[in-house]
Amino acid sequence: MEQVTSKDGTTIAFDRTGEGPAVILVSGGSTDRSSNAPLAELLATDFTVCNYDRRGRGPSGDTPPYAVEREVEDIDAVIAAVGGSANLYGTSSGAALALEAAASGLPISKLALWEPPFILDENARPPTDQVEQYGRMIAEGRRGDAVEYFMTKVVGMPADFVAGARSAPWWSATEALAHTLAYDATVMGDYSLPTERAASVAVPTIVLAGGADFAFMLETARALADALPNGQVRTLDGQGHDVDPSVLAPALKEFFA
Repeated sequence: MEQVTSKDGTTIAFDRTGEGPAVILVSGGSTDRSSNAPLAELLATDFTVCNYDRRGRGPSGDTPPYAVEREVEDIDAVIAAVGGSANLYGTSSGAALALEAAASGLPISKLALWEPPFILDENARPPTDQVEQYGRMIAEGRRGDAVEYFMTKVVGMPADFVAGARSAPWWSATEALAHTLAYDATVMGDYSLPTERAASVAVPTIVLAGGADFAFMLETARALADALPNGQVRTLDGQGHDVDPSVLAPALKEFFA
């Protein structure tokens, strides 16, 4: 594990593997860098892969107050650590963060996004007070309730499934990241497609979606690719939101090559 210091003094931890052009991996909501570790291993045959922990996760620091701009600065610090420019991959809400990093003018060579969860139908978007809900539950020590709220109200999982999941072995690790749910909700904003920000992203960008996922994910991917000056869309057949790294890695290798 390596560390780099972001602009506000926050320490950001990352794993560096492989050799070749740099690729930085940005994780999504309710996960840390372990979620991208299998993908990192597959990409490391062709690239120098930096798989980092976003602030508030794993050994990375978490300097308050939170702001999306600070997360962009974290990515900038990792880019500087690997030579000053890099390809960038983000998954889910991490894809929305990666898009914002590119729109902010960071030295990104190519941008790849896996199913950024923007929602075109305004009536199907998550509650608008997510950040406040998480803040209250975390302050009251109700980390499990915050995770349950995310899974049911935002992801849309059945309440019975989530209630049972609270006794699963992996639940405690999810609870440990509960405070970062507000961070990803801040990144996503109102979940509308950020067409103006996308229009400012000039770098080659691929938006990927699973052929076996909810239909809105592919609709969003197509709409976002259309909004990007140099965008394209690709569907990975048979894949849902929890994409198989062995299917995703070849598509990313082809694009980043």
